[in-house]
Formats: sequence, C-alpha cells, structure tokens
Amino acid sequence: MKVKAVIVCVSVSHGNTRRVADSMAEVLGAKVVSPEEADSGELGEADVVGFGSGVFYGRLHPRLTGWATGLPVASATRWGRAFVFATSGLPDLPPTPFARPLGRVLERKGFEVAGSFSCRGFDTWAPFKLVGGINRRRPNAGDLAAAREFAGRVGERGGGGRAGGR
Repeated sequence: MKVKAVIVCVSVSHGNTRRVADSMAEVLGAKVVSPEEADSGELGEADVVGFGSGVFYGRLHPRLTGWATGLPVASATRWGRAFVFATSGLPDLPPTPFARPLGRVLERKGFEVAGSFSCRGFDTWAPFKLVGGINRRRPNAGDLAAAREFAGRVGERGGGGRAGGR
C-alpha cells in the first residue's frame, strides 16, 4: 500500500538537508515543501509527514520549529505519523538528540512520532569557516542510502525508530 507523504524542510546553508529530504521523498513518493509552502489540509490528509532542517547552535532551524509550534492540536485536525530529521556538522549525541525538542512539540500536537534520523553535513559555521568547513563531502552516498532506508521503515506501518547516518 502506498502512503501519502509530505516532507517539510528548511535547508539554508549548503543544501545538505534538502538532499536528505529529496532522498527520503524518493522512497515515500513525497512532496518536499518549505514551512511557508506547507498546507495544513494536505498535512492532515498525509499518512506520514517528515520535518527536517539543518542544525544551528545545537537546534533545528527556528523557521521549522516555530512553524510546527503554530500547527493546530489534533482535536481540530487528524494528524498521522511524523518523523524528524537533521543534518549537522557535528554528530548527534544520544543524550540530547537534535530531533527531541521538535518531536515533543509534534507529539503535543497529536502526531505519532515514528522516529528520527540525522547525518553529518558540510558545515562552514564560524570557526569551521577558517579551515574551509568540515564534512565537505557530506551527506555522502552512504548517508543518503541510510536516509532512504529510514524513510522506507517510516513508510511502513511499523515506524522508523532512531537512526543516524554514518
């Protein structure tokens, strides 16, 4: 059975997050939109909705988190499953995963959060700019394959769990 899917993505620096979103969209048959382009009616009809951005100062982009915070609570709209994904110059650490705060917001809104995914991305944030950036070739083919695999699991009824790229 094919799922209806939408991916809401903020990718502002080097296109890292958009590449991951596009890879996930291939598997899910999803449309990738920015928060400004997202239609809450379309999200309400989706079986699964992805929410992703790059990481800035240890957090997902405020355009994404602010927009998600403004979504109505499930009593007004039927939300399906959701997942959160991120790209970052630094690794996602298990005690404080990048996706956790947004996942909690989505759960309060009534989404069933099926999992999260993160991988490294090319990063030229302030100190890294001095050396030409870090993770220049990331996300790489392995990261994008892991993103597609994760999306495949989320697209199934069972959900995705927590996953990270290499």
